[in-house]
Amino acid sequence: MSVVIFKRFRMERSLRSLSATPELPPGYFWVPWDSSVASHHAEVHYRAFCRELDAQLFPSFSDYFGCRALIENISSSPYFLPQATWLIACATECCASVQCSSFVPGQGTIQNVGVVPEHRGKGLGRALVLQALHSFRQLGLERAVLEVTAENTPALELYRSLGFRTVRTLYRTPSY
Repeated sequence: MSVVIFKRFRMERSLRSLSATPELPPGYFWVPWDSSVASHHAEVHYRAFCRELDAQLFPSFSDYFGCRALIENISSSPYFLPQATWLIACATECCASVQCSSFVPGQGTIQNVGVVPEHRGKGLGRALVLQALHSFRQLGLERAVLEVTAENTPALELYRSLGFRTVRTLYRTPSY
């Protein structure tokens, strides 16, 4: 049996200077965190990741109930930052989400950025990340960190374009 190893980058950036959060495309709007929207975060997370490479690394991403458990674990953690956790919705559905925490004093962690496939290419991922970064700064944090799978080129390019730089290369095996 062969072991699959995923190359991931830990990226970070200062929160000193940030671009403005872009306006959402017409018909889209922000939904702030509230425990009543946890199921919407899980649904978006599932739809955004279930057929992506990260679902191989994190098998729970390929199952709605696994995504639901993940959102429940994140939101019940003492490190969870509800003020930096957002959904983007349109008239018919929730279509993008980000969840954030702070495990280290002064540092915000972006845990998941997901945009469902039908809504990609509209700048929603960029808006989510910038909204999270501005929320971090409003909370008095100084740095932001995240991890991304090296083969996830669109995400890697987005993070680099927003000023994130790779600070460490990690190798991970799937968590079952």
